[in-house]
Amino acid sequence: MNWYAIRAIYAYEMARARRTLLQSVVSPVLTTSLYFVVFGAAIGSRITEVEGVSYGAFIVPGLIMLMLLTQSVSNASFAIFMPRFSGTVYEVLSAPVSHYEIVLGYVGAAATKSIILGLIVLATASLFVPLQVNHPVWMVVFLVLTACTFSLLGFILGIWADNFEKLQFVPLLIITPLAFLGGTFYSIDMLPPVWQVVTLFNPVVYLISGFRWSFYGMADVNVALSLGMILLFLSVCLTLVWWIFRTGYRLKP
Repeated sequence: MNWYAIRAIYAYEMARARRTLLQSVVSPVLTTSLYFVVFGAAIGSRITEVEGVSYGAFIVPGLIMLMLLTQSVSNASFAIFMPRFSGTVYEVLSAPVSHYEIVLGYVGAAATKSIILGLIVLATASLFVPLQVNHPVWMVVFLVLTACTFSLLGFILGIWADNFEKLQFVPLLIITPLAFLGGTFYSIDMLPPVWQVVTLFNPVVYLISGFRWSFYGMADVNVALSLGMILLFLSVCLTLVWWIFRTGYRLKP
């Protein structure tokens, strides 16, 4: 394992985040905080508690997961898309660096940035509402697994996309709506029975449910099922990345 190469790619991507601090950190944290303030105030005045948890505290895990999903995909997709767009990706591919090391460098940096943002949002939310984390170890597990999985998805998206419109298509038109409809601002138990069944086909439900369970011990679906869905999605993404490098899809001219 060439740890020098992994560290070089990782350090470059983290340095890029520091150079664009306003876009990389301040903007997503501010946007998520506005979601919290606006939805917490507007809906919280009508729904005071959800299963014994204040509404403001209830939506915090969902908002962190919403930000984690979108930022993981955006960070990783942009990181690999720009080298492809400029042509410098061929320098990386021709270097004595294995495909696994390239993925570790890019995906590791994207996941790290997303986890840092998630922790910042968590700290910010704790200033507004009293939070409790009943299962801190599992909270970290869900946080890391989700960040890594969706960073891999972003890496795949960055290779698939051949323009900036496609690069923004998945985060804006697929992931964000799924997160909003996946229990970010409500429990699916509040829905009519038919819509509860329909909602279970939304994969984001399992991520938000498991993450919220690590905070308050309450979940819309079985926690083991939530963990299994994340691991399944991670396996699918790893398989797709392996196939991309094996076939040279969108990487070989």
